[in-house]
Amino acid sequence: MPKEYNKSGIHFQYPDNWQLDDTDTSSDCQTVSVFSPGGAFWTVSRHTRLADAKELAQAAVEAMRQEYAEIEVEAASETIADHELVGFNLSFYYVDLTNTAWIRSLRADRSTFTIFYQGEDHELKEIQAVMQAMTISFLQNLPVGNFLD
Repeated sequence: MPKEYNKSGIHFQYPDNWQLDDTDTSSDCQTVSVFSPGGAFWTVSRHTRLADAKELAQAAVEAMRQEYAEIEVEAASETIADHELVGFNLSFYYVDLTNTAWIRSLRADRSTFTIFYQGEDHELKEIQAVMQAMTISFLQNLPVGNFLD
């Protein structure tokens, strides 16, 4: 049976054997992360409504570039659960293993959100569907509309 997180405008389901961390790091941004038993993680951050979704996604890429010397970045946009998301797909090496990160941002009616997940590629093959299900669960609980502009 999945667990459910529902606080301060962030609502989603996640596997009961994953660890949740919702420690607030700043008053401007609320962040919730869930960690798989293998170390991969899925994170959603809630920013003010005025935050620019594209700029948030780009800032996440720049932070990753600072952390990892060689990183491949591909721009991406897609519609999930009737929400338009913008962002990037990233590939990089960490501890001699290939890793993938997925960054997507969207503006909703009252907040702008960034969804980020990352993991080692072998683990992600096994849990990619779980990451996508958490993303869909989160997005299905947001009002639908085109708020990117």
